[in-house]
Amino acid sequence: MTDKRRLRVALLGAGSVGSQVAALLREHADELAERSGAELELAGIAVRNPDAPRNAELPRELMTTDAETLIVGSDIVIEVMGGLEPARSYVLQAINSGADIVTANKAMLATHGAEIFDAADQVGASVSYEAAVAAAIPIIRPLRDSLAGDRVNRIMGIVNGTTNYILDRMDREGADFGEVLADAQRLGYAEADPTADVEAYDAAQKAAILASLAFHTTVPLEAVHREGITGITKGMMDAARHAGYVIKLLAVCERLADRADGEAVSVRVYPALVPREHPLASVHGVNNAVFVEAAAAGNLMFYGAGAGGLQTASAVLGDVVSAARRHIAGGVGVGESARAHLPVVAIGEIVTRYQVTLEVDDQAGVLATVAGILSDGRVSIATVEQTVTEEGRARLVIGTHQAVEQDLNETVGRLATSGVVERVVSVLRVEGD
Repeated sequence: MTDKRRLRVALLGAGSVGSQVAALLREHADELAERSGAELELAGIAVRNPDAPRNAELPRELMTTDAETLIVGSDIVIEVMGGLEPARSYVLQAINSGADIVTANKAMLATHGAEIFDAADQVGASVSYEAAVAAAIPIIRPLRDSLAGDRVNRIMGIVNGTTNYILDRMDREGADFGEVLADAQRLGYAEADPTADVEAYDAAQKAAILASLAFHTTVPLEAVHREGITGITKGMMDAARHAGYVIKLLAVCERLADRADGEAVSVRVYPALVPREHPLASVHGVNNAVFVEAAAAGNLMFYGAGAGGLQTASAVLGDVVSAARRHIAGGVGVGESARAHLPVVAIGEIVTRYQVTLEVDDQAGVLATVAGILSDGRVSIATVEQTVTEEGRARLVIGTHQAVEQDLNETVGRLATSGVVERVVSVLRVEGD
């Protein structure tokens, strides 16, 4: 390898991902050099505590608490420390010092991506982030490069393994949410504080990144509509299964082309009913999948492990090899294409189908009253199924044709106060049919 150019690589963070990245950089140094055309020297690893236990055996002398000094003089900076600060400041420092960036930090990109990409464009640096969404699944590069000449119309993704594990077990075993969440925590699939996963903050960050790439426009994180899965019950799962659906937490990124005031996009994350024949319905356990609908390429699905230190490290190293090749070839980094400036519409403007479940008094005329309220609200009924609960009430499961979200919400509000509805049990959107 003596005839190859040597590139200094700085690693920020040595947690579950960082430790694996460092170990693979050292173990496969010869192979990575052959693939990239450069000798990749791990110059150091910035950590808070050099003596903390790691997932991999790493030399103590590589550890440092002085990230800023490590960054200076590095050709490639890998940021896997997570969080917003000091990650953002370190990345901007690295860009301004001439380094290329490889990051797995979805929170930082979803919140500060525009600032970071602009800084990189100013100096001709590259920012690579395949590992920020769906770990080992290659989705960033296909959206940014392979489909750059196509028109992506829609993305539906299962992008959080913890919630998919919970919902999958609730569906297949008839288990309760709390029971499965406890198992997920015991197995290490969920954190002690699972809020980021079960309340869909993690998925919303990934949705913002995917939508920005797919629609060539900056999608602020605050523009992403977010609903978690804590309200999903065993009864809702049973009703979904009976109707031929499975409930999945979906990130939906949609181009809205048929609007009187011009094209826009919708980005939302929520639990939705997915037909069991749809490919996303068969995504089990902690796996992730992203389903892309493109004008010319048609339907594409990317599937695999969406989390894990080793899997995420694989995506990180792929970006490192690409960054090294750019250094050897010369030239500026490939900038982000976010120049479409499409507006992101509020959730009330989306159009989809719904399943509304109501408990009503079991008496004559109730169904006609419910149907009238729906019709007055511009919500058309597609299917109705009625059963009787143990308490003697009638339960109506109403499937709608496509309706505007705002119309549906206002109509459900009128149903709730109509005097004939005892309880609105659930309202779920239907996606993918």
